[in-house]
Order: sequence, then C-alpha cells, then structure tokens
Amino acid sequence: MLATVRRLSLRWRVAAAFGVGLALVMTVLGVATWNLTTGYMLDQREQSTARQSEVNVDLVDKALAEHADDLDDLLTGLASGPDSSILLSRPDGWLTSGRQIDPAAVPAALLDSARNGIAARQRFTADGIPVLAIATPVGNGGSIYVELYPLLELDRTFRYLSILLITGTVVAALFGAALGIWTGKRALRPLAALRGAASRVARGDLTTRLPHQNDPDLAPLATSFNTTTEQLEQRVRRDKRFAADVSHELRSPLTTMVNATEVMVRRQDTMHPTARKALGLLGSELHRFQRMVVDLLEISRADQEDEGPVELVDLGALVLNVLDSRDGSGARVEIDEEAPLVSADRRRIDRVVANLLDNADRYGGGAVAVTVRRRDDRARIEVDDAGSGVPPALRERIFERFARGLHAGRRDRETGSGLGLAIVADHVHRHGGTVWVEDRPGGGARFVVELPEATS
Repeated sequence: MLATVRRLSLRWRVAAAFGVGLALVMTVLGVATWNLTTGYMLDQREQSTARQSEVNVDLVDKALAEHADDLDDLLTGLASGPDSSILLSRPDGWLTSGRQIDPAAVPAALLDSARNGIAARQRFTADGIPVLAIATPVGNGGSIYVELYPLLELDRTFRYLSILLITGTVVAALFGAALGIWTGKRALRPLAALRGAASRVARGDLTTRLPHQNDPDLAPLATSFNTTTEQLEQRVRRDKRFAADVSHELRSPLTTMVNATEVMVRRQDTMHPTARKALGLLGSELHRFQRMVVDLLEISRADQEDEGPVELVDLGALVLNVLDSRDGSGARVEIDEEAPLVSADRRRIDRVVANLLDNADRYGGGAVAVTVRRRDDRARIEVDDAGSGVPPALRERIFERFARGLHAGRRDRETGSGLGLAIVADHVHRHGGTVWVEDRPGGGARFVVELPEATS
C-alpha cells in the first residue's frame, strides 16, 4: 500500500490531501454537531417527560391515598399515546395500560432505585421500540409508578441527522478531491510546460523556449531554462560547425594521401616485405579514415536546418536501384505488388538503405533478404542478415554515433566508423519514421525502417 501511495503523481497527492483534509474537517464538525444536537434534543425530551411524569405521579399518588377503585381507568387516561406504556407495581401485582409489555422487560436497576425511594430514569429498547422509562415511588405501600415514553420520532430524527452528516462528509471529501485536482492542475501547469519543453529539447529541438512568466516565483525558472537552452544551442551549433569545418579541411589532404598510397601500392613489389606490410596497414587506415570523413560530412549536412527536396518516392524502385548499384549482392528481394509510396528526400532514404546494406556486409555476414511492404498506414523496409544477431542490451546503443557494438575492438579495412546506423536513425527520424533491430526468424538480425505512407 505504501509503495502504491509513493507511486501516485503529485497532482493526485494534492487531490488526496485536499479530499482527506476536508473529510477530516467535516468529520470533526459532524461529530460536534451530532453530540450537541442529540444531547440537546435528548435533554429537552427528558425534561418534558419528567414534567409529564411528575403530573401523572401526583394523580396516581392521590388516587392511592383515597383508595380509589378506578385505577385502571386512571392509568388508561394517563397513557400519552398508542406506543406509551404505564405500569403500576402494587403489593398484589402489576397494573398496566397502553402498549402492553412484560414488566420483566423493565431494567431491574431502575426498579430497585424506585423501591429505595429514589426516582430514576433510563433509556432502553422494549419490544423493539426505544423508550425512556421513568420509575417513581408512589403511595405508602411500596408501590412503583413506571411510565415508558416512546422515542420513535426522536430515533428517526437522529437517524436522518446521521445520514445527513455522513452524506455531507462524503460529498465534502469528493468536493475536496475535485478541488485538489483542479488546484493541482493549475498549480502544475507551469511544471507541465517545463516538462514538455524539456522533452522537446531532449528530442533535439534546441529552439524550444518557455514563455515569459509574470509570477515572481516562476520567472527565475523560465529565465534559467531559456538561458540554458540558448547556451546549449550555441554550443551545439559551434560543435557542428567545427565538425563540418574539420571534415571539409581533412577531405582534400586525405584524398591526396589515398591517391599517393594507391600509387605506392602499385609499386609494392619492389619494396621490402616490412615496408609492404606497413603500406598495407597505412592503406587500410586511410580507407577507414576516408569513410569516417565522408560519414562526418553526412552527419554535418544532416544536422543543418535546411532540408532536401521532398518528393513522392517509390520505395520498391528505390531499393532495387540501390541493390543494382552494388556488386555481388545476392540478397533476396521481396516487394509488395503495389509498392508503398512515401513523401521524402530521395537522397536521404537512398543513404538509409545503402547504410543498412553496408552494415549487413560488415557485421552480419551479408544481407540475405530485403523486403518492402505496407503495414497499416506505414511503409516498411526490412533488411535481414546472416549474422549472429544483435544482443538486446545493444539494440538501442548501435544507433548512437561512434557505437560499433560487439565490433568496437576491431580496427581493419572492413570495420566502419560507427556512424552509419546513426545516419540511418537521423534520416529516418527526420521523416517522422522509426527504426529498430529485432531477431530474424531462423537466426540473424532484422533491421526495420517504418515511414509514414504518402496519401494519394
């Protein structure tokens, strides 16, 4: 139970606090109202019955003193209603009138007090009806006059009052909870705006800003958030510009180095074996470096705000063109009879497919199948490879920049820079799509790209 309370959101905790607080206040007021009201009404009822009983006792006492023979008629006339009962204890037995009850139902303590010469009263239930009994000694022969006044009306009044107070407490608790929800919603509205802004920043929208706040408690928070995001945006822009500038500056000398290395490779037969080995290592690293620079340029270009031209792209034709441009690709191709269309930058989607195929060649033993299909309102590209699959713990990390998964320790001509899948994720997300990796039936990995299908 404690764990469940801790998991409640702040809004619900505020609502619960309002509801419980108002319920406690109403409970205290209800208990106080109940005690005061019932105490007052019972006191008034007891006083009125006591006065009535005194009058009746005087009449009975006078009749006993005069040895009247019409006690039955007198007692019948003293009965105040159909539910009231009058009992007169005499040495020769009991006389009763009104609602008949067994004299044994009268509490013994009440009768004992009257026999000792002390008038007493007590509330109890006689044959299912709540009554107020007053026992008074009368005459000189040890007689006792007992009158039972029904409390049905008072009992119904108390019951109605209790229902009213309980209902009021429940309604107040519900009203307090509703008031707490409304108050929490209004109080947490700036926090919700901050959460939404932080989520947009986390998704890469560094232009997000909070609106100006007039509240003196919220204004510093909005100002601090806006200042932080502005500085972060400037820092990211400087880093992007630096990466782009470095990549551009490296491209020309790197191309020269690669060309020079290829010239030396053509003459490696005249070199010493140690020099040939060093030349091979140099060539491998240069080719790897060259791919990294190309990928960095692609990343820099992708990070720019300007997007490429958007057109209607036939995914089936695009995949076939990419496969035709690659030598020795023996992947099985499956395309729906009516290939899905997407509104996209053709160059970016072309790069997505090419990078997935390169990833399959480098790390997955080659692509074994490429599928283009329609699923609901999404266009889907699947690239299956013949590798050992991707462990679940790495299925998100491999789409990060410079992440190469299980091959992070390899450094040869065929290993990538760790940017290919990051470029895939970036291009796909820019088109409102999703990309993930899952197990391929039969073994291996299946990389899946889903894009919104274009509406005709």
